[in-house]
Amino acid sequence: MFNAGGEVIYVGKARDLKKRVSSYFQKTTLAPRTGLMVSQIAQIETTVTRTEGEALLLENNLIKALAPRYNVLFRDDKSYPYIMLSGHNFPRLGYFRGTPDKKNRYFGPFPNAGAVRESMQLLQKVFRLRTCEDSVFNNRTRPCLLYQIKRCTAPCVGLIGGEGYHQDVMEAELFLEGKEQQVLERLEAAMQAAAEAQRYEVAAVLRDQVMALRTIQEKQFVSGESGLDADVVACAATEGVVCVNLVMIRGGRHLGDKSFFPKNADECDAVTALDAFLAQHYIGRSVPPLIIVSEKLDDAMLAALLTEQAKRKVQISATPIGERRVWLRMALENARIAITQRLSQQSTQEARLQALIQALDIPEGTKRIECFDISHTMGEATVASCVVYDNYAMQNGEYRRYNISGITPGDDYAAMRDALTRRYRKIAAGEGCMPDLILIDGGKGQLGVAEEVMAEVGLSDVRLIGVAKGAERKVGLEQLIFPDGEKALQLPADHIGLHLIQQIRDEAHRFAITGHRARRGKARLHSSLEDIGGVGAKRRQKLLARFGGLKGVQAASVDELAQVEGISQMLAEKIYQGLH
Repeated sequence: MFNAGGEVIYVGKARDLKKRVSSYFQKTTLAPRTGLMVSQIAQIETTVTRTEGEALLLENNLIKALAPRYNVLFRDDKSYPYIMLSGHNFPRLGYFRGTPDKKNRYFGPFPNAGAVRESMQLLQKVFRLRTCEDSVFNNRTRPCLLYQIKRCTAPCVGLIGGEGYHQDVMEAELFLEGKEQQVLERLEAAMQAAAEAQRYEVAAVLRDQVMALRTIQEKQFVSGESGLDADVVACAATEGVVCVNLVMIRGGRHLGDKSFFPKNADECDAVTALDAFLAQHYIGRSVPPLIIVSEKLDDAMLAALLTEQAKRKVQISATPIGERRVWLRMALENARIAITQRLSQQSTQEARLQALIQALDIPEGTKRIECFDISHTMGEATVASCVVYDNYAMQNGEYRRYNISGITPGDDYAAMRDALTRRYRKIAAGEGCMPDLILIDGGKGQLGVAEEVMAEVGLSDVRLIGVAKGAERKVGLEQLIFPDGEKALQLPADHIGLHLIQQIRDEAHRFAITGHRARRGKARLHSSLEDIGGVGAKRRQKLLARFGGLKGVQAASVDELAQVEGISQMLAEKIYQGLH
């Protein structure tokens, strides 16, 4: 369905298209949101598919690509993280997100990065596998701190043989697959044998492993369901806020949960939201054999599609029994708690924004605020940031960084002009959302540049405010600078409207400085290696290959550099000095 401007406002599917489309125009009791959508329809296009499964796929792809205003949208473009065991002779335990490599083994997915890191810490404590990069592992001459604190067995310097290390790897794999009981039985048997052979130090190490593993079991394993892979998906709706909570269980272990808040979910019921989530979340992604849901759905088509995708049977169950029903209640409670927290945060943000509107006498309805900051080190690697505040929250997905070049180093005015011009020339041309208010981190000079740019691109009506740091750069003493010579304003330090400005300004500063540091570090290291006399393209290539990249070269000692073919001791010293 298209509006008069040619914008897609809704995508849907049906077995009987005529009946489905007609229903929008024949009913007189449409919900307000649906009625508003129908009033905007100017054109309808249809596509016929061979099967219902194809229709579901097409609908999902169009919704993700076009983000229609009246479809329920779940934004989660990032892939989920996994635990990885590499394919090396001494496998590395690592955090992984991205496209899998067949040489490695992957366990998961996990709901968030924190769950992966917590599990990795537990695995290190019990099985003591290496986590270091190859550039470090291949060039160690003595054990690192992880060996000293009993989190690694130091295979890098041969303190454990290949057979012993691979035994630890095998047990870690069994643990990650949910076969923890097998691991416990083997460790207990080995501990008993060591004790009988009076190898008490070995027995003590095995005892500590058994105790750590039992502690993990108590915290993470779901009783009676060892080895099970399942997702529990529950939806709750309160006061107009809809939340879907996803609980992940892999190998019988509760890996954690994640809450999702869909867009365009006004007047949306739990069934509609849950149906949209399952399609958008699982199509094209890893899917467990069992999905437990909180609402009865017409899910036969989706289950068949996911079964075909996973190349094994996938079951969607809305009627769990026993302990699985307890998991579902837990997920529902998580969703309700998440909604309560969201409403509390939104209420605070609404109060802050309203206080700012009143203090600055800006138009009611102001919601979208954009803020700019510049970061550099004495003019080096200048980066400008633009952060966006909208719908009472920071919109991370809409942040932008601008690498600034072609200006006099350290000229903040020129950097601000460049960033603002690149940003608002596009918006003036109809690409992107128009802000209600623009904050400029700086004083009269930066604000004057912003006024000039907005006039040049034809957006003079947008309100501009400069945020100048107070005396001694103390928080709470900021001055708000206005265009056209208006008197500057200093709000009280405890003013909640000022707190909103500080929140947005600090986020712009953080985003700018992280981008600047990354750009500066990359430029410095790369140029330093190229600028060292006697290090041509071939030697650079050998150095990078040996140490796994620029950071590895920088971390290497003089003796380690001298071991590279074509690098003499004198040249190694020269390289070391050039990089430090």
